[in-house]
Amino acid sequence: MQIRPGDTRPIAEKWLDKAPNSTKMELMKILSRIVASRLRGALERGKSVLLLGPRQTGKTTLLATLQPDLLLNFLRPEVRQRYERAPQLLGAELEALAGRSRRRRPLVALDEVQRVPELVNVVQDLVDRRLAKFVLTGSSARKLRRGAGVNLLPGRLVPLRLDPLSLAERVPRRLEEALVYGSLPGIALAADDPAREEDLRAYTTLYLEEEVRAEALVRNLGRFSRFLQLAALEAGGISHFRGIARELGVPHTTVAGYYEILEDCLIAERIEPLSESRTRKKLTKSPRYLLFDLGVRRVAAEEGPRPSARVLGSLFEQFVGLELLRATRHVARNQRIRFWRDPDGPELDWIVEAEDRWLPVEVKWSQAPTARDARHLQTFLSEYPKAREGIVVCRTPRRFKIARNVTAVPWQEIPDLVAGMV
Repeated sequence: MQIRPGDTRPIAEKWLDKAPNSTKMELMKILSRIVASRLRGALERGKSVLLLGPRQTGKTTLLATLQPDLLLNFLRPEVRQRYERAPQLLGAELEALAGRSRRRRPLVALDEVQRVPELVNVVQDLVDRRLAKFVLTGSSARKLRRGAGVNLLPGRLVPLRLDPLSLAERVPRRLEEALVYGSLPGIALAADDPAREEDLRAYTTLYLEEEVRAEALVRNLGRFSRFLQLAALEAGGISHFRGIARELGVPHTTVAGYYEILEDCLIAERIEPLSESRTRKKLTKSPRYLLFDLGVRRVAAEEGPRPSARVLGSLFEQFVGLELLRATRHVARNQRIRFWRDPDGPELDWIVEAEDRWLPVEVKWSQAPTARDARHLQTFLSEYPKAREGIVVCRTPRRFKIARNVTAVPWQEIPDLVAGMV
């Protein structure tokens, strides 16, 4: 079963149509996403929720499991056009619905609400009047932030994020499979590799057509498409806006704007460097960008499904970074991911920052890393008191000590690293 552009049905509905029984059982098992418990907890406390996530990560499926009193999907033209013409209709309909549900506030789900951003102001009024509880979903925050008079209702909505499947939700059968085909739910469960490849190419086209062209975010879609390829090729490395700008023949400010579009559409993750040091004056200050899914990154970069060993090492580093990001969102604590690089000396792939503790992480495409692989970790530990131990994430089947304060850890245990910092 392949994803087709314009097919806006929930993931579960599309895949359960034709999936074999074993796949159906696996899909139903993973549909209970980690974010679902936080979403239900917020609703039980009487809160409303804003759930953001890239397309095809399972937002619509998750909404259906909530069994809302009213579900509006604004990807459907007839639904979208009705409320574009008269946003106030939502308020009138919910007043009538609330009148029939006197014992409780009705639950209202607005799917892909950024397509009708004016409705957010109507929602604000209805939340303030306690007429209903809402779950708003979106695959782009751009219009919600930038529309005239539109805001994200700070203090009124609990913000949550739905990513592709994380290691805490599903461990892939083979690491290489995750590096090449990513972890979007439907694609991860496709019947075979050719099906995954077709789905990924359709997804990339879907993104360009529906998230960029339909939203009129850029005037020259061909140039943006070339930018997306260059950004995918550069993903995981230090960002060089001026180099991409020369390649495209545009000002570097245009490239910065293009990256902002990727961030707003939840396609790219911006990772800031750790640039504070008492001894080093040349620490990198430029960010790194990770594309949200490695399968989408590969197809956008126009790379084939058989990367070299060197490329696999780079993809593994990006994979670990993405999993660390997802794990920090799962624990819902004040944590963030950064990196550390001295152009004239040592560098570290990732740092998990908590309030009183830092966890430096080095990534190695090895089954048995050595003390030499941990030398930059040792340097970082000696310079930053908040870092008490270092981790080398690798392909070892079991943990083992590399040095007194450095441990090699299997990649499958990445969620445990973040959970252990709580």
